[in-house]
Amino acid sequence: MQSDRSIGETLRSARDCVIVSTSTLELGVDVGDLDRVIQINAPRSVASFLQRLGRTGRRPASTRNCLLLALSRDDLLAAAGLLHLWGTGHVEPVRPPPDPRHIVAQQFLALTLQEGKVGDSLWPDWWNGLSPFEFRSAQPVLDHLIAEGFLERDGGSLLIGPEAEQRFGHRHFMDLTAVFTAPPEFTVMHGGSEIGRTGPALLTTSVQGPRLLLLAGRTWKVDWIDWKRRRCFVEPVEGTGGEARWTSAALGGTSFALARAMRDVALGTDPPVRLTRRAVDALARVRAEIAHTVHPDGTVIVREDGDLHWWTWAGYRGNATLKATLGPLADPVHRVEDLYVRLRADLTGPLRRADLRALHLRHPQVDERALNGLKFNTALPRELAVETLSARLADFSAATSVLGEPTRLLVR
Repeated sequence: MQSDRSIGETLRSARDCVIVSTSTLELGVDVGDLDRVIQINAPRSVASFLQRLGRTGRRPASTRNCLLLALSRDDLLAAAGLLHLWGTGHVEPVRPPPDPRHIVAQQFLALTLQEGKVGDSLWPDWWNGLSPFEFRSAQPVLDHLIAEGFLERDGGSLLIGPEAEQRFGHRHFMDLTAVFTAPPEFTVMHGGSEIGRTGPALLTTSVQGPRLLLLAGRTWKVDWIDWKRRRCFVEPVEGTGGEARWTSAALGGTSFALARAMRDVALGTDPPVRLTRRAVDALARVRAEIAHTVHPDGTVIVREDGDLHWWTWAGYRGNATLKATLGPLADPVHRVEDLYVRLRADLTGPLRRADLRALHLRHPQVDERALNGLKFNTALPRELAVETLSARLADFSAATSVLGEPTRLLVR
């Protein structure tokens, strides 16, 4: 097999090459200038799209060249929404994750490892008032590290404790010094054969009945999950009903900005790109099929086949926040969706704006099993680790925007 370096050299020097890749080529691998990028479905962010588009048009007098191929109705709407958002000049801002308590724990341990010992009353000076390390938020983390043996007190100093050595001491504390990690992904196994991969969302959401996955063209029932090794063992079942989902972020899904761009497309806005005739026809069909889910002046509640869907177009994190905020008004079992929230089926009227504005925003609930994807979660109290994940999942801005809009009830 060729090494990564020799493969890169081949791609930079050879002619008439075709590269088939996952998102790896988005991440800074140097393959020189490409003539064209063919993207199967749209990535989940404008930033990712720009990275991939930027592989082309690097030579003088050349232009960017990208072809997007959508595989389904939903994929076409997502692709059109992304291109519309890109056309407005939007790029996702870089923001640090909120309440990074697990990083606070890691920094306490890394600092003590670096210095040998740290004064137990002088540690705030090391971070010069940085908000995650303010006494009120950081002291509970430090108390836990001491209580659980990650750190030890010796007079007025803190030292690395036996629990830290046991959990992180392998290979000279390498795991402790590497902060960044990729979103967790689970290998799906049938016996000794690998079927594919899936993100954690389908394995942590509540379901009624067996948990079904769609992989390799068929439906599989989940038998058990090895959370530590990130393996999911399945058995084939007849029929349909399985789901497949991957996200571009650990707690990912569609953003509020992208969901609203998709809503604009559903209401008639075309993306500023050249569409094939087949794409134009397909987009017209999509708009006709989902016309009942959108209104230019607010959101729509649709009762259809016994289910009550509130089409918020708020994105995954916005809808997770809305579901938590609605409390008993939302269906407690149904998983979080990108574009709508399923309400309790026995509600009889539209949600009134005055009632919605009176609600107090709440952080989404998270399945504690999802903590396996939060690095250094073992160095946190369980409740603080859950709060950290919950804060990452929340989008109060999106929820507030939706709660301020009028709603309309449509019965089909």
